[in-house]
Amino acid sequence: MFDYLLIILAAFGAGVLNTIAGGGTFLTFPALVFIGVPPVIANATSGVAVFPGYLSGAFGFKKELQVFDRKQLIRLSLITIAGGLVGSLLLLVSSNDAFSIVVPFLLFGATLTFLFGDKIRAWAESKSRSVTPFGAFGLFLVSIYGGYFNGGLGIILLALFALWAMQDIHEMNGLKNGLSFVLSAISVAVFAIGGLIEWHYAIVMMIAATIGGYAGAPIARALPKQAVRTLIAFVGFTMSAIFFWRLVA
Repeated sequence: MFDYLLIILAAFGAGVLNTIAGGGTFLTFPALVFIGVPPVIANATSGVAVFPGYLSGAFGFKKELQVFDRKQLIRLSLITIAGGLVGSLLLLVSSNDAFSIVVPFLLFGATLTFLFGDKIRAWAESKSRSVTPFGAFGLFLVSIYGGYFNGGLGIILLALFALWAMQDIHEMNGLKNGLSFVLSAISVAVFAIGGLIEWHYAIVMMIAATIGGYAGAPIARALPKQAVRTLIAFVGFTMSAIFFWRLVA
């Protein structure tokens, strides 16, 4: 009963955080590992848990997505699917021991990416003229990362879009949610076929994360942005430290 209570609270919090600013994976993944789920399966199950939020987010930015040329969206989606497939297959063949070594670094890097997301995006905007707009290579690499480990994916995608010289943040968020949904869809399919998902946990967490996503809207309006960033950074660095300790202990 304690296990279910913990993952429900983690998933609800993840839904809230993802609505406000992202970073929900920092809660769902460690919670699953804490209750005894092997790291690789915990990562896959965590990805399934936050999956519905990407779909609702994409629908929420439907108007912004319609700005893009349909052929361009299809092209970007296919690149995302290809990269997500590669990343998901990499996770599928990763052992728990190998993944456990990589996890602390991924969590730490994702936390830094989240914390300095605005600066990274500003830097990306300054370099936008040297990068091919809507280039396949960058999106493919980011999608591999997203298929393997979802943490900080949204911030990385926004930085990539800034490199593409995109400036409208609403259009960027719309494209981010749309591509994140496509990437998560292929990842969920691969994880399901590979038997990596603990469905009795995943279904409960999906419901809790969806409710948390709805609850996040009024909370987002009430909380200062810096307070949210500080909270997520604290959680991310704490979880990174715990997993580093588990690695060397």
